[in-house]
Amino acid sequence: MSIQKEFVLRYREDGHVRFQIPTRICNVDVAKAVTDGISGIDGVYRVKLYRSQQKLSIRFNEPVCDFKSLARLLFDLLADLEQKGALKPGLVSNPAHWKEKFKAKLNNIKVTRWAKEKLGDAKETVQAAKIITRLGMKTPKAFIKNPEKTIIDFLNDILVLFLIRLHWSDITQNWLLKPLKYRYEWMALFYMFFLLVRSRKQK
Repeated sequence: MSIQKEFVLRYREDGHVRFQIPTRICNVDVAKAVTDGISGIDGVYRVKLYRSQQKLSIRFNEPVCDFKSLARLLFDLLADLEQKGALKPGLVSNPAHWKEKFKAKLNNIKVTRWAKEKLGDAKETVQAAKIITRLGMKTPKAFIKNPEKTIIDFLNDILVLFLIRLHWSDITQNWLLKPLKYRYEWMALFYMFFLLVRSRKQK
């Protein structure tokens, strides 16, 4: 049986597919070769291979690469890798292999992935907060004149930055490409900016 026939489609929606994959693809070296190859396909912006669960998740932009094109390119990629021998698990005798294997399993834990993502969001939000703080310190008169409003404006800026950062991938990968489908999200975004600008106007 060819390797392509061992890939079973388990889930499909616009811009996202998930496959059940054979055991040999879950080898460390083989998994890296497969994910690197898929990441090089135009339109693919996220590839996740869960070795412990034997699952492959691919997210892609439909206007750039539809499902049929993705399936055909994936078929060709697997055939090319199999012909080159890249799908044959190598014998790894290096003790560091076990350390990498443990780290990979740890990274696959949902709680670990969630914590890493939130930590990254928090770091970027803190950096943005530092910039806003420096800008605010340049006009101390506003704080002295009305400290309550200044603090509220500062917290509003932080909230807006965090919300934009939280939804940035959806904005760039989905909202911009399908504005009508995500019209309610755009309305909420515009209304948020309206409230932000309105709060800054002097009464």
